[in-house]
Amino acid sequence: MGYGNYSHAAHAALVADRASRSGAEVFRQDATHALMNPKGLMLRESRDNADHPNSLAIAFALDVTGSMGDIPQTLARRELPNFMKLLTDCGVADPQLMFMAIGDATSDQAPLQVGQYESTAELMDQWLTWSYLEGGGGGSGSESYELAFYVIAQHTDFDCWAKRNKRGYLFMTGDELPYPAVSRHQVEALIGEKLDEDIPIEEAIAAAAETCHLFFLIPDAQRRRNCEPRWRELLGDHVICMDSPDDACAVAAGIVALTEKAVPGLEGLAQVMGSHGMARERVNAVVHALEGYAAVLDPNAPRRAHTGGTSNGTARTSWWKRLFG
Repeated sequence: MGYGNYSHAAHAALVADRASRSGAEVFRQDATHALMNPKGLMLRESRDNADHPNSLAIAFALDVTGSMGDIPQTLARRELPNFMKLLTDCGVADPQLMFMAIGDATSDQAPLQVGQYESTAELMDQWLTWSYLEGGGGGSGSESYELAFYVIAQHTDFDCWAKRNKRGYLFMTGDELPYPAVSRHQVEALIGEKLDEDIPIEEAIAAAAETCHLFFLIPDAQRRRNCEPRWRELLGDHVICMDSPDDACAVAAGIVALTEKAVPGLEGLAQVMGSHGMARERVNAVVHALEGYAAVLDPNAPRRAHTGGTSNGTARTSWWKRLFG
């Protein structure tokens, strides 16, 4: 629901406290947590309140199959407080976060897990670490990403949309293809709802996009080859190919800041990231990942001219040189 105040200091302390713990100690579930079980799911709500009068719903749908467990671990061990700080330092007011965990409904025991929208560090962390990192996947080249679109379309309610006509955000991480349709049999088995027929993924995406900006984050260049073309067909420029899975939080925060016009383009975003002490190579990687999307938002924005090498082979703009030399 999103009540309570966010404390970056409290969040950073939570993360620092587990720095030496094993992954199994951080994510201790060995099955779906009862409160993340979607059976009988009604609504996940992001609401305005006295602490957060301009709530903004942001969901992460994390692929938790065998090849994708690094992103949840990175969020829980290091990056989630940085995500929140980057958002707030960019001037994005009152973000409320929800976590979903996605697997393969044709083979996994826990292919869909759904948390709540929260504003406090403790509750965000709770839902994230309650996720069961099953580490499965069916080996078919597809995962059940379409179920997350269905949940967003049918089981969420946002004040940002209802009161201000402002869409929320869904960031989906993954490295596989989606299935072609939301299966009515899987929806009945997992959620308990009866559909007359399967829903083509294009229709599920269109329904979710009515209230949410939808993005698919591919972890790195190696994993983009098999899945990027299909996701481009479905989401276009909202498919973001990163240099590293470690960049997921910074990329997501940058997307929100750019879309909400909270920063003056990539230059403003780079300045905020640099002020956080983020290494120039990492700032460069985040800017690189977001260049295509930023150009869609502002076609007249300066593009990076090919004037010299950087750590990942891209080139620098004049503003980049001003910031980092």
